[in-house]
Amino acid sequence: MEQMKAIRLHAYGGPEVLRYEDAPMPELKDGQLLVRVHAIGINPPDWYLREGYKMLPPEWRPNIPFPIIPGTDVSGVVAAVGKGVQGFSAGDEVFSMVRFPSVGESAAYAEFVAAPASDFAHKPAGIDHIHAAAAPMAGLTAWQFLIELGHDVQNPLQAHKHHPVPLNGKKVLVNGAAGGVGHLAVQLAKWKGAHVIAVASGKHEAFLHSIGADEFIDYTKQAPEAVVQDLDLVLDTLGGPHTGRFLKTIKRGGALFPVFLGFSDAEEAAQRGIIVSSTQVRSNGTQLEEFGRLLAAGTINVAIDSTFPLADAQKAHERAANGHIQGKIVLTV
Repeated sequence: MEQMKAIRLHAYGGPEVLRYEDAPMPELKDGQLLVRVHAIGINPPDWYLREGYKMLPPEWRPNIPFPIIPGTDVSGVVAAVGKGVQGFSAGDEVFSMVRFPSVGESAAYAEFVAAPASDFAHKPAGIDHIHAAAAPMAGLTAWQFLIELGHDVQNPLQAHKHHPVPLNGKKVLVNGAAGGVGHLAVQLAKWKGAHVIAVASGKHEAFLHSIGADEFIDYTKQAPEAVVQDLDLVLDTLGGPHTGRFLKTIKRGGALFPVFLGFSDAEEAAQRGIIVSSTQVRSNGTQLEEFGRLLAAGTINVAIDSTFPLADAQKAHERAANGHIQGKIVLTV
């Protein structure tokens, strides 16, 4: 069996469980592309998997057989095309969020990945593999929350379907604005005509103004919920149990979109007439093609925090754990 280099987990734990080793080449099936990977974007689900999803209730934790190759986001070159695939040929440059959210099957931290052609889009010309690999999960998350959901899968944690809200002329606050999802959400909201207030730590102020933020709040100096009001939308990329603090900043009929689980103030939201809605990002090659056009035009830019060779995935995860990331961390192959 042909071998490739990959990062694999044989147990859950800290960054030290990421092992750079030989692994079997993925098998190309009908409807799939086999891609030689040039760069890999790293995302929070990568470390949730590495840690064994310890933030989830035990009954929700997926049971995945070891060894596992983590990761979802890749940019590379098509090595082979499976039966029935149209629109892609060997030699095409492509990027993708691979098979998300089917846990443990994405397997992006590797020299090759095989996945459904429908997960892929053509890499924008004029953008290198590093920037393309940084875009898919963060870009699709921002897109599916703010622009277009693009699927019909019901979120089991809420009764209603997630609906993006109109942004033109609206006041939008993005919390965690310098991170992967945040800095792309700031740019998408600006593209759609919103007035954007960015919340991050002070060192990101110049960066966030440079990508279009109209106002900036340094959360280390003042609590955003103490200084803003009459917002139409808050996109809280941090989410979690503290996201309810933003309810008092939002006008009646406005919306709070937490990206991570943990919202627990449904009663207060109902009293204030505020929609609270979330969604789980899903692979979507068609949306990625659209997002790619904005990248190609320079309308949206992906910021790179740092890059590491694939063999140094441990160091990349350590960098992620240190926080205060500006943009995205990328592995190079």
